[in-house]
Amino acid sequence: MEYLSQRKKLIVMLAIMSALFFASLNQTIIGTALPTIVAQLGGADYFDWVFTINMLASAITVIIVGKLSDIYGRRSFLLYGLGVLILGCVLCGTAKTMFQLILYRGVQGIGEGMVMSTVFTSVGDLFAPRERGKWQGMLGATFGLTSILGPSIGGFIVHHWSWPWIFWVFLPVGIISLFLILSLYPKTDFHQREAVDYWGAFALIAMMLPMMFALSFGGKAYAWTSPLILSLLGMTILSFSVFLIIESKVENPMVPLKLFKNSIFTLSNIVSFGIGIGMFGTIMYIPFLAQGVLGTDSSKTGMIMMSLIISMMVFSTISGQIVSKTGKYKVLSIFGLVTMTGASYLLYLSDPSTTPLTLVSKLVLFGIGLGICFPIFSLTAQNALEHRYLGVATSTNQLFRQLGGTVGVAIMGTIMSTQLNEKLTHIPLLDKITNSHVQLDGSHYESNLKALLDPQKLGEIRAHLPSAQMAQFDHLVMELRHTIDEAIGGIFLFIMLSLLVCVVLSFFIKEIELRTVNTPESAENTETNSTSTA
Repeated sequence: MEYLSQRKKLIVMLAIMSALFFASLNQTIIGTALPTIVAQLGGADYFDWVFTINMLASAITVIIVGKLSDIYGRRSFLLYGLGVLILGCVLCGTAKTMFQLILYRGVQGIGEGMVMSTVFTSVGDLFAPRERGKWQGMLGATFGLTSILGPSIGGFIVHHWSWPWIFWVFLPVGIISLFLILSLYPKTDFHQREAVDYWGAFALIAMMLPMMFALSFGGKAYAWTSPLILSLLGMTILSFSVFLIIESKVENPMVPLKLFKNSIFTLSNIVSFGIGIGMFGTIMYIPFLAQGVLGTDSSKTGMIMMSLIISMMVFSTISGQIVSKTGKYKVLSIFGLVTMTGASYLLYLSDPSTTPLTLVSKLVLFGIGLGICFPIFSLTAQNALEHRYLGVATSTNQLFRQLGGTVGVAIMGTIMSTQLNEKLTHIPLLDKITNSHVQLDGSHYESNLKALLDPQKLGEIRAHLPSAQMAQFDHLVMELRHTIDEAIGGIFLFIMLSLLVCVVLSFFIKEIELRTVNTPESAENTETNSTSTA
């Protein structure tokens, strides 16, 4: 599609951006609503799986569809992805239990993976690497826009209506996106039919599933040394070994291992993994910091999240424009990573005395760094390889970023759960919050730790207390907020250390000239040069 007229390219980009808009909305809208959903559905011990299963399903789908779209083209996978995503949204709003919601979020993740993989790869089909920077920056801005609308509208919906509408309110956008792709996206001839690496795909799934179960349940429901967790980790290692053997033997591997001989490609993916930890971890846990520690309600939390997303959106666009105009990316990427690392340290220092305005300033700084990095590392991975590997290069980079989010959030959930379990037992009078039913002034209230995530419920409980008990209740609430703050502090310390590793690795990513065409000959020459320098 590189040789379409500029007008047709813009039309196709409109369709692509509409699909991304819908897919990313469904990733971001649940953040501020999750505490309320947990409060209504229960299942607080498994809340992180609402996010984790979505990212896991998306990550698996991304890598499989990335390879298949190199063979069969992008259009059909965009259409299928939007259809599955629409179905997942409908189902999520009907969930009656936390386990149903987790299952339906997995369906959503499959659709999101199809859409995300083909959207970013389509930009590579349309534009040469030198031009891609600004368009990938625009896609980053689109993701940022949805991330503004998602948390803010999600917070508004759960505050004024009911949480199922966070999944239903944007269904018209998905339907419109489906028709735009159907009518505007050109049909392209797929490449010569190749054997599909089904065994490699199966081995990849067999590796990721036990890994996620081990990371989610280890240290919480089961000890790390328990037979179950050790068995899951053993299955992960065994499946990964089988995956490597399959990919080294088959004629048309799902993930060609030879690509990792290129250090630019390899390091770009590792850094994307770390960025995924920082991005998804921050989006996931800032609402808990704002509501559980600072005591803001869901609508105000949505406004706080907007500061992160607006800064990310603005600087993603600026970063893409700079890369396209200068052809340089290394200094910019290092600056972005350093900024993210510094911001995560500032978030680590947050406590109950932190004001919402101070939290906003920290998130703006984090968003600046994230926005700068967002379009760069996918571009460096693409530019280091031949154009015929475009789908694999893009999907592998997305896989690493989503794996960073998936694995990172699972580890962060373990950190939070472990620290809370250790500290909550030492807080006196905890039964005032944690008993299933607490009799206050003759009334019964279902009340537990999740009440801290609902300021309105806290106010109702306090209003029914005798005046002599109010000071004691306020002291207890403050103790609990300090406890949650320490747990969340451990999460941002983990994010900071992960990003610090990325800063170090970014110095070793060699800067090579961005190609100005997508022709195989030019790409092959560039790949040869980049591999030799790497």
